[in-house]
Amino acid sequence: MIATDGSDNAKNAVSYGIEIAKGTGAEVYAVYVVSDEYALVARRGISWAKGIEDKLVDSGGRATAYVEEAGKEAEVQVESVLLKGRPAEEIIDYAEKNDIYLIVMGTLGLTGVKRFLIGSVAENVVRHSKVPVLVVR
Repeated sequence: MIATDGSDNAKNAVSYGIEIAKGTGAEVYAVYVVSDEYALVARRGISWAKGIEDKLVDSGGRATAYVEEAGKEAEVQVESVLLKGRPAEEIIDYAEKNDIYLIVMGTLGLTGVKRFLIGSVAENVVRHSKVPVLVVR
């Protein structure tokens, strides 16, 4: 499974994940999680929150399409999956429920106060996943 948010760091992880899949003959699940945290801003109006959700879904489509294209070039089968919720929890849950053997994901590599303030989906996945995780910077 390649968990992606479409960032440059995630794209680095895509390269690694596709190469691993090609070498092992594995199928790849390209997973993007539409964070439900936008709902917290729904107080500004339902149409505003819906607009944010639509934008995130569109971003997810582009992010997973990137993985699909990389897979096509490497002759690796890729299935796109869009989930909604808290990213780390959804990634872990999907991996465990679908017998995923490896989670590949990118990270910004933040340290110190920035990591504390921003948090890290990758760090939470590493800490709580029963499935092995490869984190790529």
